Amino acid sequence: MNQNTQNDLGRLILRVALGVLILLHGIAKLRGGMGGIVGMVESHGLPGVLGYGVLIGEVLGPLMLIVGFYARIGALFVAINMLFAFALVHMGELGHFSDTGGWALELQGMYLFSAIAMALLGPGRYSANGR
Repeated sequence: MNQNTQNDLGRLILRVALGVLILLHGIAKLRGGMGGIVGMVESHGLPGVLGYGVLIGEVLGPLMLIVGFYARIGALFVAINMLFAFALVHMGELGHFSDTGGWALELQGMYLFSAIAMALLGPGRYSANGR
């Protein structure tokens, strides 16, 4: 297998894995309602309507990643969503470690940095845009 094919397969795996894993969070929010998210956003002094942005970062962006349709933009949606999650939910945990020694926010960090990597790398040849 040549280097370009390996690179494109790696991008496909990263893109689909990130998209599916984040989309599951979005589906949970669609099923459970947006009241909790809107309330949390309002409790930070922000307009509640911003809470609906989570649907862009956890439904639209992941679908764009999975299909590879403007995946760089979809990855940016996920990254922005994760930055909001850090700011609104996880600020108190930034410097904490789990009982097993890992960073308390390693999953959230992995989502954030994978999204940034995907935005920089692009979706590869096995995508709707084929770039």
